[in-house]
Amino acid sequence: MRRLPASFLIVLAVIAAASLAACSSGAAPSWTYAPAPSTTPAPSGAASGAPSAGASGAPSPSAVAPSASAGQSAAASGGAGAALTVAAPVGAATTGFDPTTLEAAADTAFTLTFDNQDNQAPHNLVLQDASGTAVAVEGDTAPFTGPGTRTYQVPALAAGDYKYVCQVHLTTMTGTLSVN
Repeated sequence: MRRLPASFLIVLAVIAAASLAACSSGAAPSWTYAPAPSTTPAPSGAASGAPSAGASGAPSPSAVAPSASAGQSAAASGGAGAALTVAAPVGAATTGFDPTTLEAAADTAFTLTFDNQDNQAPHNLVLQDASGTAVAVEGDTAPFTGPGTRTYQVPALAAGDYKYVCQVHLTTMTGTLSVN
């Protein structure tokens, strides 16, 4: 049987002792892994880069609870200057918008926030009148991949039903805005 030289055994013992000391030390490691910072900034969901404020200067209900459905907000009942929110949850390409129905007051401008929570596919929200023509709103209606929000200033609309759609997923992502 072949024997290992004594110098090899000493080196092996020193390495084992150093490894054991390093593992049981209470000191923090001298290095950590962190991914390199991104060279491009993350896209802002809001056109202004900041949550919008209501007429009182307080944050709008959509800034406080961006995923709140219209039924959960007092302003969503269609009062003057209402702030409505429509979300595209993860998987919205197959499940659709949340909520699929909204109400607003006739002849009163309002704010509509599109909360795109879906990081799997691009979505947008476009209002259409009864003829299918897009309603001109103030804000960027181009499709984008979430998470992010877009806030639209909607002009006063005449009474009637308006459709809201995602132009990327026309058959599954639709809803109705009833203006009374």
